[in-house]
Amino acid sequence: MADPSSYRPKPGQIPDSPGVYKFRDEHRRVIYVGKAKNLRQRVANYFQDLANLHPRTRTMVTTAASVEWTVVSTEVEALQLEYSWIKEFDPRFNVKYRDDKSYPYLAVTLNEEFPRVQVMRGAKKKGVRYFGPYGHAWAIRETVDLMLRVFPVRTCSAGVFKNAARTGRPCLLGYIGKCSAPCVGRVTPEEHRELAEDFCDFMAGRTGTYIRRLEKDMMQAAEEMEYERAARLRDDAEALKRAMEKSAVVLADATDADLIAVAEDELEAALQIFHVRGGRVRGQRGWVTDKVEAVDTSGLVEHALQQLYGEERGDAVPKEVLVPALPEDPEAVSQWLADRRGSQVSLRIPQRGDKKDLMATVQRNAQQALGLHKTKRASDLTTRSRALEEIAEALGLDTAPLRIECYDISHLQGDDVVASMVVFEDGLARKSEYRRFQIKGFEGQDDVRSMHEVIGRRFKRYLQDKERTGEWEEAPEAAPGAPGSASVHASATGPAATDPAATGQATAGPAAIGQAAAGPVSTGPAATGPVPAPELTAASPDDEPEPREDDGRPKRFAYPPQLVVVDGGQPQVAAARRALDELGIDDIAVCGLAKRLEEVWLPDDDDPVVLPRSSEGLYLLQRVRDEAHRFAITYQRAKRAKRIRSSPLDDVTGLGETRKQALIKHFGSVKKLRQATIDEICEVPGIGRRTAESVVAALATTAPAAPAVNTATGEIIEEDDGGSS
Repeated sequence: MADPSSYRPKPGQIPDSPGVYKFRDEHRRVIYVGKAKNLRQRVANYFQDLANLHPRTRTMVTTAASVEWTVVSTEVEALQLEYSWIKEFDPRFNVKYRDDKSYPYLAVTLNEEFPRVQVMRGAKKKGVRYFGPYGHAWAIRETVDLMLRVFPVRTCSAGVFKNAARTGRPCLLGYIGKCSAPCVGRVTPEEHRELAEDFCDFMAGRTGTYIRRLEKDMMQAAEEMEYERAARLRDDAEALKRAMEKSAVVLADATDADLIAVAEDELEAALQIFHVRGGRVRGQRGWVTDKVEAVDTSGLVEHALQQLYGEERGDAVPKEVLVPALPEDPEAVSQWLADRRGSQVSLRIPQRGDKKDLMATVQRNAQQALGLHKTKRASDLTTRSRALEEIAEALGLDTAPLRIECYDISHLQGDDVVASMVVFEDGLARKSEYRRFQIKGFEGQDDVRSMHEVIGRRFKRYLQDKERTGEWEEAPEAAPGAPGSASVHASATGPAATDPAATGQATAGPAAIGQAAAGPVSTGPAATGPVPAPELTAASPDDEPEPREDDGRPKRFAYPPQLVVVDGGQPQVAAARRALDELGIDDIAVCGLAKRLEEVWLPDDDDPVVLPRSSEGLYLLQRVRDEAHRFAITYQRAKRAKRIRSSPLDDVTGLGETRKQALIKHFGSVKKLRQATIDEICEVPGIGRRTAESVVAALATTAPAAPAVNTATGEIIEEDDGGSS
């Protein structure tokens, strides 16, 4: 008997979207299939206290060894996929669907003179066309009710049909237009059979033809001013579209296709394949693979095609293969697939319509699979411990680095240069400790100099916190240069305190919080000289304000890391090490992770440390580096967007948004506003002379921006609003 907690997923791992889930036993056999509108809520119900579960449910969860799920777009897709899996896997614990009548099917009795549409259960009969199975008979009846508007096929029993033929009066459906009434001779047997065959074609997935035909007839009727007929055709087309939404996960015209999606990062890739046959999703496959070679999305697609169809022949290779990116030589791959199928195979990227929508669903499943895989690896204590041990061994550390800080620089061609600091403790992200920086010591593009500034600023704050709390008090008897006293105290009283880059208030932008945005920090009793105001910006939106010194809570930079990781190679590592040496800090290890070859660089080493591709230590370093890059580029984009939206009118005291818009509306652009006199500005409603003088002064102190040029036409684009100047 298995313990459900041994395979219970964390709530954050499970998506809250519609989907289908499977429980498997220790032999990987599917023992239960279910569907849910909200996967997170439904799956979590199985992992409550066993005493609260139904006896059969308790037996199922203790028999299972794992749980999986597939995300779909709508509840209808989840419904259809659940039934397909129940039929395919025959799970032993799906007892609620097992009754004496089996699963209901939508059946068309083509073996009769006047075919009938009905719900059927039990053994299949020869000459009857079946669609399904469905979970409930009401789902079939709702679909049929919609389709009878367009395909008025007989649905009555043999007794009702014979009675209507005897009396010469059709049933109610015949009077309201939902039956062609073959019982009283309104249509011939041939005409009625044609309606039944069209009904079957639509249910088989060839939907596009009929909807297009109805829409064409509707437009023609409207042109001929037969508006009542056009309205009826419009309603018929809408009924078919609603029936399509209720029926299944389908592609128009009974498409046979495989859809392949890829979600990847620098180390791993997740592939998901949906097999569509007859316009319906008939199966799904997926796996996560290590990227053991330098390969892009096109290469991953090509490898997937080889593995999927290398041993297949004939109809096992579909007519159409939809991929997110074409292989390097698509013609050759298409021909290879055609040879295996025996006929032409279309290999392409879906651009629009239902196929693109279904590809988006496959892509979501691939992303979910990759995220789940990464989360499982990251949250596994044994894996994380091994990763930290591998890092310590590779870098020659005495102990495992329980706290790792990673730094990255981000800019756009030298503008809006920012940096990020992310923190991982015990191998997991500690987002409340994230910080972000603005590079203020210089202007322009210099990643090495930026890294030196950021490391210096961060650890100056660390030393100041230690100074303030009295943990690193100066010891007069200590020898000059001895660690722990003079060199540390100098950081608070010596040149570092007067560094222009380390003074002044923070300029964090809209997300600045706490004292970092409020003003200078008051010094504690241990400080013996002026302490510079914090120059760091707050990191994450959910960060709490800078705690007061007497609340007993740790300060922002109170904890030193055991390892500093920088995004870059030997130059960035050397800059970080130099910044620490200048502060007298020699007990923090430094390394860099270069993107291209994933090499680990150490200070003063000419050759990098190369970790195996399968190393958990390398995987953890990559996660830390990628998180720092994400955090930095997010801040840089937000900062750039704010700068682009800025205007010289923002600096005018007392000029609000309404009056700024009034000025721009009156003059047409900031450029024309610059050329206006004070008297002309005073003509704008709501603008007094003092405000006009302030506007003129503000515009005079800011140089006009260079004209923007449309690179396609060469046209100079004049300013037309207050967005920039």
